[in-house]
Amino acid sequence: MNPGLYKKLTRVVKVFRISSSSFPFVPAVKNKSMENFYFIGIDVSKKKLDYCLLFRGEVLKEDITTNHPAAIRDYLSSLYKEFGLSSEEVIICAEHTGQYTYPLVCACDCDKCKLWLENPTQIKYCSGMQREKNDKVDAKRIAIYASRYMDKVKVYQRPTQELERLNQLNSELDMLVADKAKYQGQLTDQKDFMSAQLYKAKRKRLTVLIEGLKEAIDAIERDMEGIIADCELLSHQMKLLKNVEGVGPKVALKMIIETDAFTSFENYRKFCCHAGVAPFRYTSGSSQRSRNKVSKKADKSIKALLHMAAMSVIRKKDSELKDYYIRKVEEGKNKMTVINAIRAKLVARMFAVIKNDQNYTLNHPNSLA
Repeated sequence: MNPGLYKKLTRVVKVFRISSSSFPFVPAVKNKSMENFYFIGIDVSKKKLDYCLLFRGEVLKEDITTNHPAAIRDYLSSLYKEFGLSSEEVIICAEHTGQYTYPLVCACDCDKCKLWLENPTQIKYCSGMQREKNDKVDAKRIAIYASRYMDKVKVYQRPTQELERLNQLNSELDMLVADKAKYQGQLTDQKDFMSAQLYKAKRKRLTVLIEGLKEAIDAIERDMEGIIADCELLSHQMKLLKNVEGVGPKVALKMIIETDAFTSFENYRKFCCHAGVAPFRYTSGSSQRSRNKVSKKADKSIKALLHMAAMSVIRKKDSELKDYYIRKVEEGKNKMTVINAIRAKLVARMFAVIKNDQNYTLNHPNSLA
């Protein structure tokens, strides 16, 4: 190789090594407390869990167990004994995959382990380019993510028993309501596209299914009302929320479940992001210029309920938000943009009544006046 070219390449490598200290994934100065932590990445599936134990960037052990609380507890205790660990120096990180994480939550709650349940999309976008995917590799990536972003760790706080039951019942309720709507659509949409005799027999069968679903839905709703009535905190929050204009029992219940009784979100702005109500700007250089719009990465179920609440408000005869809607539309604002603003206002008012622990009043006295 040309000696001059070799010297240039050597200088380039040295410059890269110096500048790489500012790269976000490789901190220039490592925190000593972070170096002493062991990270367990867990890939959760329906029947099994894949483990990866990571310490200072080195994989110490990889293993598999069944997805059962007893099996998880036995494996973690054996792992702690093997490496002489305590729960204080171990961080367990896993993707929040809904009901499949329930055994892991139960096991970590019993042993007082530090469990970090992270959004799967967050881990995916922070893991770089992926050329291979399997459960073993995913467990390692989760452990690496936890070690790199340890400063963002959020130890999972298990909700109360009442909230867990409400969440499970609400998931079952959504499934039954969707099935009922599907069968009801069959009755109304297919009447003119088959013979009268065939439609009569089909209608008889579907009517039986719909009636059974109605009974199941009513039973679940009664159970949920009983849980709320027996819990002083939840019943008090329901009363406060239903006092807000446009907020009914379904919206209030969904808000309590989604926010874990208003403990999992610091303020209403973060919940607006979660519900897909907060608008964001999309620009890049001088070529891309788009108007502010909401993100598709959102919880569509709560967004749909907030939309129905906003629509009910603007249809009322005497409503302050209806006057706001008419005024903004007359100013030339897009109708859906104004409706989205009303959704955000409803969220802000619901958070306000819970934070202030008082009923909503339209003309609240200003303490600074």
